[in-house]
Amino acid sequence: MTTRAPVSLWDVSSAEAESGAAFEVPSDTADVAIVGGGFTGLSTALFAGQAGLSAQVLEAKRIGYGGSGRNVGLVNAGVWHPPAKVRAALGKTYGPRFLKTFGDGPGLVFDLIEKHQIRCEPTKTGTIHAAHAPSGYADLKSRHAEWDRMGAPVELLPRAEVAEKIGTDAFFGGLLDHRAGTINPMGYCRGLARAAEAAGARISTGVLVTKLRRTGEVWQVKTDRGTFTARNVVLGTNAYTDALWPRLSRVFTPISYFQLSTPPLGEEAAHILPGKQGVWDTGPIMFSLRRDAEGRLIIGSMGTVIGTKSAGLSERWARRQLRRLFPRLGPVTFEDAWHGRIAMTPDHLPRVCLLNEGLYTAIGYNGRGITTGTIFGKAIAGLLAGDDPKGLPLPVEELSEVRSAPIMSRLYQAAFTTNQFLKSL
Repeated sequence: MTTRAPVSLWDVSSAEAESGAAFEVPSDTADVAIVGGGFTGLSTALFAGQAGLSAQVLEAKRIGYGGSGRNVGLVNAGVWHPPAKVRAALGKTYGPRFLKTFGDGPGLVFDLIEKHQIRCEPTKTGTIHAAHAPSGYADLKSRHAEWDRMGAPVELLPRAEVAEKIGTDAFFGGLLDHRAGTINPMGYCRGLARAAEAAGARISTGVLVTKLRRTGEVWQVKTDRGTFTARNVVLGTNAYTDALWPRLSRVFTPISYFQLSTPPLGEEAAHILPGKQGVWDTGPIMFSLRRDAEGRLIIGSMGTVIGTKSAGLSERWARRQLRRLFPRLGPVTFEDAWHGRIAMTPDHLPRVCLLNEGLYTAIGYNGRGITTGTIFGKAIAGLLAGDDPKGLPLPVEELSEVRSAPIMSRLYQAAFTTNQFLKSL
């Protein structure tokens, strides 16, 4: 018997069992065929099923295999941009609607977790956007003023308070978002799959979609296990998009994000994130830190794992960062290391695209996959059930290629590797 390699710590520690069965060619026409078994695809399947639509999920590997199961697990509100930039980019109609929808995004996620009793280690104590420098704190003060005017429960933390909450005086202040929290992302993904199946969706794993062809009023969905028809198709592949639909993989710049996790540390790490908030910083090459339910520390940054969990550049980087931040902690080892892909757009905003009649995708999540995938899955299911497209949190658009994506991806990777090297010295 072959032992399957886990994709991340979350793959091993999830309390939710895997879903998905071998693909059997449907004899009927599905209302929607969904390519990809991550947050977007499973949210679409869940809400489509609840709306009375027949949904068939097709996952080439296994549930959560891509970015969903490799996520940091921060359930953040909003997007990278402060509210003013979102309003400027999306206008008077969509700007406020987008901010409201994405501000409420963590609430949607936590409501689904509660409703379907998803076992994914949820914490609702917020996330901290930590200032890596005085300039970062100035930016956070501006963001806080905007969110405060909107009535959002976001708290500006001076240096002493952020030091108490994180356990280090390395940061210059922070922004605590009480709407946010953390989860085991693979557990959430598997829980969505379980809930979608209970709503009537069929979920098949180990089946590769090789071609899509519009024939009359339906789509011919060709797979390596057979062909069936569907009235609509949703591509929920985001950063793991391949050549299935021409040019789709060119609408974003793929970058990588790596993480390493320690063994459970117990009392020796009790002073680190005692409230279990997740942390991400304002640095140009983002850094993240969080704890899980067992007391592991999970540390990450942009780039790929170079080496292994026990030796190599990434291991040295992680060890050096923990020693710098938490000198009381002493020497640490790591029990897992992994990386995944993020789909970055030039304006740091996601997209909902109508690729052809009855063919939709949501893409370009910019590192906010948990809330964005859940929100857009629900929204696209609503469209298929007859909702007005004008009610979406942002307008449906056509494909727009980022021609520099391949070059920029390589440049980013070089910069991230250099950053690991310099910070591991």
